[in-house]
Amino acid sequence: MRVLLVHYSDNISRSGGGPIAMHRLHLGLKKANIDSKILCKVKTPDFADSVAIPPSQRIQRLAESLIGRFTVPFGLQDMHCLSSFNIKDSPAYRDADILNFHGLQGGFFNYLALPSLTADKPGVLTLHDMWPFTGHCSISYDCERWKTGCGHCPYLDASPPVERDATRLEWKLKNWTYKRSKLAVITLSTCRTEQVKQSMLNRFPIYQIPNGIDTEAYQPLDREQCRSLLGIPLKKHILLFAAAKLHQFNKGGDLLVNALQNLPEGLKRETVLLILGDHGDVLADAVGIQTVNLGYVGSDRLKAIVYSAADLFVLPTRAESLPLVLQESMACGTPLVSFRVGGVPDVVRPGMTGYLAEPENAQDFCSGIVQLLEDSALRAWMGQQCRTIAVNEYALELQVQRYIELYQRLLKA
Repeated sequence: MRVLLVHYSDNISRSGGGPIAMHRLHLGLKKANIDSKILCKVKTPDFADSVAIPPSQRIQRLAESLIGRFTVPFGLQDMHCLSSFNIKDSPAYRDADILNFHGLQGGFFNYLALPSLTADKPGVLTLHDMWPFTGHCSISYDCERWKTGCGHCPYLDASPPVERDATRLEWKLKNWTYKRSKLAVITLSTCRTEQVKQSMLNRFPIYQIPNGIDTEAYQPLDREQCRSLLGIPLKKHILLFAAAKLHQFNKGGDLLVNALQNLPEGLKRETVLLILGDHGDVLADAVGIQTVNLGYVGSDRLKAIVYSAADLFVLPTRAESLPLVLQESMACGTPLVSFRVGGVPDVVRPGMTGYLAEPENAQDFCSGIVQLLEDSALRAWMGQQCRTIAVNEYALELQVQRYIELYQRLLKA
């Protein structure tokens, strides 16, 4: 079986959860003796398992430039990416048995090519965000216009931002495209599954398969040794906040600042915040407690050391599908504090793996931190539950097995 994973790039350096999850799936498929390749716009020269989308020819490039001058200012995304129609000329496409699309936005793929690409080969669409079924955004927050056709968008600045409100037209174009495409949809969480059932994608079969974690790479390590390696205090409470881009609104850095400022003064003096990700300097200046800013870390081994050094992992997110950082923390036996949004409740299980605060309620978030920091026995028990659930429900091997079974089912059909 030959699988072709489609994404913007094969490079996961300084990237978010979606590209990393796809790359891990690719490695898991290879380990299971599946012939997996990545088809991408931006190819890393020394990465042998990827191939570049055939580039646009001279006339296509001219057409792309002309189309883009109209569609981009008008608010239509990626309509100018004519190279998507060249994919059928790629030997990697011709050899593939299954196409698995991961993240179609980003200025590299024209979704109008989906009917042609899936006419002769089974297609799988893995949803790392909401963009495939909205009029422009990857996160809709409290807006539910995507259910009925978008238009009058309240979040034009939401990623990826658009200059004008063409969201109703974009929604209709996507819907028109899906009517003519052959796809199976993979969701990562219970919340996303329920959303898809109410969206234009409900015409396709839906399969819920959460991302997998390498539970050998991410496992509990000696806490004191990890703290010594990182040069952080051995006897203080350690909180960890991690995200690829900490300054993004949906990551909730402002909510974390409010929560930590409300900590009791005695607990503030005994607590250190570890920060993992880009743009952590602004957050470090605002939280009001001692901080250690580690910057962006790509190494799985080093991240496992950081997770194991922490007493709690805190994620003040406003919107998520199924955060890899929560799964990684669980695998390292570190309990969680987060908000009841998106796919977070799938992993943050109150009284078992951590504390689940009400959305946007920084005081409730603070209360969860205080409760767990003051109860070391509860934290230890939760840490054991985290590790058990990570191994039993989120191991990479389990995710790969589910994908292979789905691929085989689609090929037989």
